[in-house]
Amino acid sequence: MAKVTATLSNFRQSPRKMRLVANLIKGKKVSDALVHLDFIAKRAGNPIKNLVSSALANAKAQEVATENLIVKSIRVDGGKTLYRRRPASRGSAHPIRKRTSVVYIELDEKVSNKKTKVVKEKSEETLVKAEKIVKESKTRVTKKK
Repeated sequence: MAKVTATLSNFRQSPRKMRLVANLIKGKKVSDALVHLDFIAKRAGNPIKNLVSSALANAKAQEVATENLIVKSIRVDGGKTLYRRRPASRGSAHPIRKRTSVVYIELDEKVSNKKTKVVKEKSEETLVKAEKIVKESKTRVTKKK
């Protein structure tokens, strides 16, 4: 199980806006995430798509099977902030903060949980038992009358 990472540093858009797009692809298969990012009408869609493609290229370089890769985690942090000034009345100036984002992505292989299959089988068994108990209780009630 090889974890594959990629980083996008100091992209000139605020982290708050980038997180809207990043949270949409968290936990998805890489192929689905790339298709999803094609149709997002946000400016952050294209750079995040390039970042996912870069992580996929890193996986191929590390000779990791790319068929069952998922976006395990994607994190958007604040980068360097550019401070500018806006002229205001009476010779004063108001600050403007031009924010940047740093995006970290981690791809990992999807693992099929055998435990979930066992839990589903057990829950089905208990459901069947519960149905039998309900049927028996209904027959007991009808026999008493």
